Formats: sequence, C-alpha cells, structure tokens
Amino acid sequence: MKNQKNGPWTVLDTTTGFENPWLRVEASNIIHPDGSAGTYGVVRYANIACGVLPIDEEGHTWLVGQHRFPLDAYSWELPEGGGALDTPPDISAVRELTEETGLLARHTRPLGRWHLSNSVTDEVAYGFLAWGLSQGAASPEPSEALQVERIPLADLAARIRSGEITDAFTHLMLMSAIDLARRGEIPEHIAKWLRDA
Repeated sequence: MKNQKNGPWTVLDTTTGFENPWLRVEASNIIHPDGSAGTYGVVRYANIACGVLPIDEEGHTWLVGQHRFPLDAYSWELPEGGGALDTPPDISAVRELTEETGLLARHTRPLGRWHLSNSVTDEVAYGFLAWGLSQGAASPEPSEALQVERIPLADLAARIRSGEITDAFTHLMLMSAIDLARRGEIPEHIAKWLRDA
C-alpha cells in the first residue's frame, strides 16, 4: 500500500485490532505533521448516533437511566441510540424514542449534528426535538436494563447544571433546543418551556 495523506498526516499502514457489528478499532502507523513517527488509534462506527429531546404539552421530558459499562457508572440521559447509515437520522431517532420510552411523536425538528469525541472516533451524532407525543408500548433491547423517568424540563436543566447528568449528547440537545427557542425557531407552545429551563 502506498503512503496516503490524511490532512497533514501521512498514513503508512492501517491494521484492524478489533471489529464487531457496531465498531472497528484501527491502528495506523503515521508520520505526524512535524515529521515524527507515531501510531494513531481510531474507533470507526458502523452506525450513527441519534438522540431525542421529547417535550410534552405540560413541559415534561423523559430520561432513560442505565449503567454504562465503559464508565462503570449509572447514567441518566435523553433517549438515544444508534441508527443505520442508510436510514435517515430522524427515522432512527424516532424509532429509538419509541423503543426506549414507548413515546410516539407527531412532530420532530433537527437540533444539530455533532462529533462527540473527534480525537479518537469518527462517530456522528444527530439530535432532534420531538413533540405531539402519545404513549405507546416500549420495546427496549432485551440486553438493556433501562429505567424511564418523566420529569419537568426545568429539572433536566437543573440536573445538567449541577453535574448530576454528564452525558454530552444530552447537554448538546438541551442547549441547542434552548437556543432555538430563544430565537423563535420552534413552536411557541414548546418554546415557552425551554426558555424557562
């Protein structure tokens, strides 16, 4: 294999150290921009990340709690998961919302597209606001031990500010929704709850 350029880096070769249906871990022997040799490890994801901030007519949202293996810690988060690369992100996000909480959403609006850990992964995350909610049946994956909690939106903001909720995706979705509400870019009956959060 010929040397390949990756911006200012030269990639000499790349090997796969681990692979499963969700991700691939690569190690590349490289030449750094300063000319020194090194190795760069990258996690390549097979899916996108998708998340939803659901808001009901009373200004409540839903959190999903689960123990996160990499951190060995319990985490409360907005509904989030993965979606196939060939499926529109909003479809995957709404599916994830229903699977984890049972909620069905009549309306969604994009909140943003983010790279959550771009120094070591190529993961792309898409966040959505959802409203016009009705309750259906949840169907989480059998391997997941989830708790679901409906809370006032202001409580979510307080738990983020206090540091109790540390999930970056949850932070991004709430802050982006508050910004859109302040700019008048979402329906007023939903925006009023965000401006007060």
